[in-house]
Amino acid sequence: MNEHRRAPLTEIALASQSPRRKSLLEGLGLRVVVVPSSYEEDATVAEGDPGKVALAHALGKANLAHADGPRVLMAADTVVAVDSMLLGKPRDAREACRMLRTLSGREHRVFTGFAVVDRAAGTQKSGVESTFVRFADLSEDDINAYVATGDPLDKAGGYGIQGRGALLVSAIRGDFYTVMGLPLARIDAALRELGYDVRAR
Repeated sequence: MNEHRRAPLTEIALASQSPRRKSLLEGLGLRVVVVPSSYEEDATVAEGDPGKVALAHALGKANLAHADGPRVLMAADTVVAVDSMLLGKPRDAREACRMLRTLSGREHRVFTGFAVVDRAAGTQKSGVESTFVRFADLSEDDINAYVATGDPLDKAGGYGIQGRGALLVSAIRGDFYTVMGLPLARIDAALRELGYDVRAR
């Protein structure tokens, strides 16, 4: 679609309970309406292609999202891959500690799948972005102190790169926002392909 024909986008439905994703979208100047989705994913992911897993979860959330709210809807899912293991959200503090021990001193890869849907037009765009993250060498005290904050329990891989979780990371190769759970550049491109412009007001 030509640039001048794109419609300004001022609000979006978000099929996610993630406060980080909501905040990132609000940072673009959007009014965000959180809508529930009946899609259920496992607390942890044992196996499978990480990109396909993240994308499948994102599409599932979008397809089973509540019909109310703005016509444009977005859903996303993030998984962490290290060796042949895929790490979703830890079920409890013990599992969070185990995940952090696994990631300590090593490089892993974060995959975020996303789906952007124009519900009125019946069209959608989706995709996956990935980023490499290297952890510092973590002591047991480091791990226990971070897990005690409660931050790891709602995050894939048992950590968030924002806030205190940033202290665990020694290097990153790729898109920072993918690690936060929402690859903004890819989201913007998807919206533009659907005929919407976040920049216009």
